[in-house]
Amino acid sequence: MSLPSAVAAVPAAPSAAALAHFEASFTFETDCWDVHEALAGGAPDFVLLDVRGTEKYAGGHVPGAHDLAHGKIVAGKLAQYPADTLFVVYCAGPHCNGAARAAVRLARLGRPVKLMTGGVTGWLDEGFALAQLP
Repeated sequence: MSLPSAVAAVPAAPSAAALAHFEASFTFETDCWDVHEALAGGAPDFVLLDVRGTEKYAGGHVPGAHDLAHGKIVAGKLAQYPADTLFVVYCAGPHCNGAARAAVRLARLGRPVKLMTGGVTGWLDEGFALAQLP
């Protein structure tokens, strides 16, 4: 008798739990495609933050993103934005936790936040271009 694979060894969650989990994930994350479409519409209802640092931002960033390294996210840097402003954060990609660090800092400051999954890697994988500073 063969043992179950590593995939099946832990049973899947009941459908109701899976539904709650995956529906909730949309409150924490968005993807590159949805960000691109919102930016292309010309009036995004969020502020996109590149949280990698100024040098990486200068080398190529999502068009429309603001440069604010995750370690520099403090109340004073956000004072220009209304309290209910939604921030979307991204970093280099799935191998980088800078966006999660930024999301934690924003949440601790009481700011609405979502993480753009995939970061720059995901953006490029979708075929979207990066902007560079002149």
